Amino acid sequence: MSTTPRRSDATANRARIIEVARAALAESDDVRLNAIAKRAGIGQGTLYRHFPTREALLAEVYRRDVDELVSAAPALLAEREPVSALAAWLDRVVDYAEVKRGVLAALESAASQDLFNHSQGPIADALTVLLDAGKRSGDFRQDVDARDVILLIAYLSRLDQEEWDARARPLMRIVLDGVRHREQ
Repeated sequence: MSTTPRRSDATANRARIIEVARAALAESDDVRLNAIAKRAGIGQGTLYRHFPTREALLAEVYRRDVDELVSAAPALLAEREPVSALAAWLDRVVDYAEVKRGVLAALESAASQDLFNHSQGPIADALTVLLDAGKRSGDFRQDVDARDVILLIAYLSRLDQEEWDARARPLMRIVLDGVRHREQ
């Protein structure tokens, strides 16, 4: 089976579709493919060539966000000290969680569980990189691990949409404060 590289316009269309779908999911979990095509400035046929089903598009949005979140950890550590890197990463988690809520709400239970299971390992690994750097620098508590932080972050999924803007980022600051090493 030969894989021909995508034409540049096809690659641009695919990227635009994913970005438009991501923005639409941040607004509502009721994402319609025809509305996505219209907002992306493409025909429905183009959208369906890239994503034959709504679920395929939503899953790709989710996977892309997970990949970006995971790759952000080492990049943030390369340019910041551990506390600032974790704070910036937790801000990204809020953005990721907002879209994740929309994707998981829009997908059938089995599909959303598969996506959720797929993302847990890479996210935990990225978080471990950040926590280990902070432990080495003495900024983070030695007794905190990625699973602890993930359990705390998971509370974001329980926030009502009306509370999201007021509470999501402040909750991440509480998580960050809890991870930090304090002199007794």
